[in-house]
Amino acid sequence: MFRVAFVAFAALFAPFALPARGDDANAVKETVVAGPGAVALKVRMEGPYTADVPLQVVCYFKYTAAGAKKMTGAPVELDKHLGGVIAALRERGEFAGDELETVLITPPEGAIKAKALLLVGLGEEGKLSLQLMERVGRVAAREAVRLGARKVAFAPLLRDQGNDTLKTGDVEAAVVRGALTAYDTERRLQKEGLGKGATIEEWWVEAGPAYYDETVAGVKQAAAGASELIKARNAAPYTSKGK
Repeated sequence: MFRVAFVAFAALFAPFALPARGDDANAVKETVVAGPGAVALKVRMEGPYTADVPLQVVCYFKYTAAGAKKMTGAPVELDKHLGGVIAALRERGEFAGDELETVLITPPEGAIKAKALLLVGLGEEGKLSLQLMERVGRVAAREAVRLGARKVAFAPLLRDQGNDTLKTGDVEAAVVRGALTAYDTERRLQKEGLGKGATIEEWWVEAGPAYYDETVAGVKQAAAGASELIKARNAAPYTSKGK
């Protein structure tokens, strides 16, 4: 059975939020929200190079020299930890960042805590939309299933690339909604023997201090919306074979 843990709570499941435990002074601030399909979503005040997960997902616009110069914060620090591999791939045109283009990197031992790093392209910055971010969420969830990752951390990195056209809460709502609905499809396929994949137990949504509360609100909204979409789906088997 395929289970996902996200930091979002569906209104359908009596939403609630839990703060990080106070017994560790260095504990990461965390809010947990339960979603549909035995999914637990986690909003964490953490960067993509410190998340201790099997799979870390980050997003990049289509490469331009001007875009590279205005990049700050988390993506810069992430690539420093990796010895510059992301910049090298982008500058050489080997990961251009075209829409929904992906590259999977196995980080050097001790470089970052994540065991694998998935880069997802966003395409041209001027074409960014919430519909695209929902598709990114679908891609990330399906790749997690394919790779057998039990915990996944996600960071869109839009603000760090100098883009503030979309509200952070709206972006996270779109991504999580896409991930949850894609996960539901994967889970149904597996139940019918039409798919394989490991159980995803947790999906972490990484957020900086300035956008933390907005991110939590967006994730709760996404979980509630995804629950309604899933409830409205056709429940009939996908195939008549073997029935």
